[in-house]
Amino acid sequence: MDLQLRGTTALVTGAGSGIGRAVALALAAEGVRLALLDRDEAGLRETAELVNGEEERQDALMLVADVTDEAQVAAAVGAVDRLDAVVCCAGISGPVGSGIEDVTLAQWNAVLAVNVTGPFLVLKHALPALRAAGAASVVLISSDSAVVASPGMVPYCTSKAALVQFARALSVDLAGTGIRVNTVAPSVVDTPMSRGDLGDSAFDAPGFPVQSGDEVAAHVAYLASPRSRAVNGTTVLSDFGYSARSGFPA
Repeated sequence: MDLQLRGTTALVTGAGSGIGRAVALALAAEGVRLALLDRDEAGLRETAELVNGEEERQDALMLVADVTDEAQVAAAVGAVDRLDAVVCCAGISGPVGSGIEDVTLAQWNAVLAVNVTGPFLVLKHALPALRAAGAASVVLISSDSAVVASPGMVPYCTSKAALVQFARALSVDLAGTGIRVNTVAPSVVDTPMSRGDLGDSAFDAPGFPVQSGDEVAAHVAYLASPRSRAVNGTTVLSDFGYSARSGFPA
C-alpha cells in the first residue's frame, strides 16, 4: 500500500534509539523528510546516518534538545520550516519494581516530565506549523501500561494513561483543523530501554510475547498517513490481545 507520505515532513522525538529510531527509518523508507530530536547527540547522529544512508533520502535535520526544557523545545521546533506530522517517542521508565513509598518525588516528576510534559511542550510549539499544513497527523507512543499494570511501575503506568487521555482531549480541541491525534500503545518492545528494565536474559527465551520497534513503527506510519484520515482520537493497542482476556477461570 502506498501510504502517500512521500514529500511530507515529520518531526520524531526520542529518535536516538529504540522505537524512535525505528519510526525514523520507517518514515524515511516512505520518502518522508525528517527532523530528528533527542537529547542524546551520539544516538541522534547514528540515527541520522542510518536515515541519510538510504538511497534517495534527503539529509535528516538533527535537533539536540531535552523535551522537558521549553526553551530548547521551542528553538528546536522553530528550526523546522514545515510539518505534516509529529511523532512523540521520547520516554523513560523511571523506577521499576518500586512501591510508591520508595519512589522519590524527583523520580515521579522526572517520569511525568518526559512522558507527558514533553509531548505537551513539543505540540504546543509545533501546532502553528501543523495548522499551516492543512492536513496533519500527531502520533504519541503510549503503552499497554495505560490500560493494564505491572507491579512496581506506578509512575510509568500513570504517565502512559495520561498520554492516552491527552491525545483524546487534544483531538477534540483540534477538531476541524485537519490535525488528527492518535496514540500507539504497545506491550513489551525489544528496545534498549526494555532490556535495561528487564535484563538482556529476559529476551533470550521470553515467556511473554515481544514485538520489535519495526512493528510499532508500521502502526505509526499508517497513522501518520492520509490513508488513516478517518482515524482520530483513538489508541492502537498492540498487546497480542492480552487486555481482551477475561480473568474468569473457564
